[in-house]
Amino acid sequence: MDKVRIQGKASLHGVISIEGAKNAALPLMAACLLTEDSVVLDNLPYLHDKKTASFQAQTIKTSQAPYDIVRKMRASILVLGPLLARSGEAIVSLPGGCAIGARPVDIHIRGLEALGAEITLEDGYIQARAPRGLQGRRYTFPKISVTGTENLLMASVLAKGTTELIHAAREPEVVDLAHFLNHMGARIEGIGTDTLVIEGVSRLHGTTYSVLPDRIETGTYLIAAAITGGELFLEGTSLNLLPSVSSVLERMGIQLEERQGGIWVKSPPPRELLGIDIVTEPFPGFATDLQAQLMALMTLVNGSSLVTETIFENRFMHVAELMRMGAEITIQGHSALIRGVPFLKGAPVMATDLRASVSLVLAALAAEGETLINRIYHLDRGYQDLEQKLAACGAQIERITEHQKPLLEAVV
Repeated sequence: MDKVRIQGKASLHGVISIEGAKNAALPLMAACLLTEDSVVLDNLPYLHDKKTASFQAQTIKTSQAPYDIVRKMRASILVLGPLLARSGEAIVSLPGGCAIGARPVDIHIRGLEALGAEITLEDGYIQARAPRGLQGRRYTFPKISVTGTENLLMASVLAKGTTELIHAAREPEVVDLAHFLNHMGARIEGIGTDTLVIEGVSRLHGTTYSVLPDRIETGTYLIAAAITGGELFLEGTSLNLLPSVSSVLERMGIQLEERQGGIWVKSPPPRELLGIDIVTEPFPGFATDLQAQLMALMTLVNGSSLVTETIFENRFMHVAELMRMGAEITIQGHSALIRGVPFLKGAPVMATDLRASVSLVLAALAAEGETLINRIYHLDRGYQDLEQKLAACGAQIERITEHQKPLLEAVV
């Protein structure tokens, strides 16, 4: 199993290209099931030689998404709405993914039932049928759900009549999906608000569309610059994608500037930054997917910080590993009090989920000595070429395998 080895205390300087957003690309790919025409998606992540791919679901050979596929990624639940809308039936396994807390699918099920679907749960599968097609209705989400909003949005574009989704998620990835569907011929109004009105159409057509930049990758590298007291230009992204995060970083003392083609960020050493209190919230609030990364920075700033997590109940699993490196963190319920320390010290640590993994990378970049991060397979699900991008900006970082002895000198 691969590990990452980091020799800390190297300030980052240079240019980092931001990839297309995984959390936007996945629903766009699922939405390709809604048309028999060809769809071309540009700026896709994880395509090393090219960024463009063509999709065509001319015929739906099966309406079943099996467990072996769905268990690997919770976002696979997003095929439920498109399959049901296009084929009149869908059999989708209950999902898997990072162990960061309960993410129930009942919101998806109740919403689709409101549109006329008949749904049962059997042997770990959601079995949905709409033999007479889906019917537009008003549905109010009991709580904000990004994937719930995306699933119902995709299902409703082919429903008969008008659908009104109340208390819908407003995340940039939802906005991107709505614009994409409109490019395919859907009729969606209220994009970017918490009320989406969809007038059903009989069919969608093909299109060419570019995936929006990854705001979580953007935020991660902004924090990487800050925790190392560095200066970076993040290419192909925008501060508009993370308004709350940029506001928090600026209040801490980090310089951010929107420039042509990307974002410029410059920071003094972490001990010259100020502690701050945050609460994770749905967009436009502070993203839960950046909470662990910001906490790594908070361990080194001047003063105390308070993080309150309101989205996932198990998202403090990185705390114990940060404390192994010398962080002073106290957890009480859904809040973590972080007291800034003069330095962190490298240590063997264990990654527990995607965002926790990268928070340990950030902490290791600033720590004294060597850090060895185990179980880094989580990283590859969310960060393309992480080691190469950091090394190109001055980080002493390398990936090692189970059968490879650690090198005496880090790869720069």
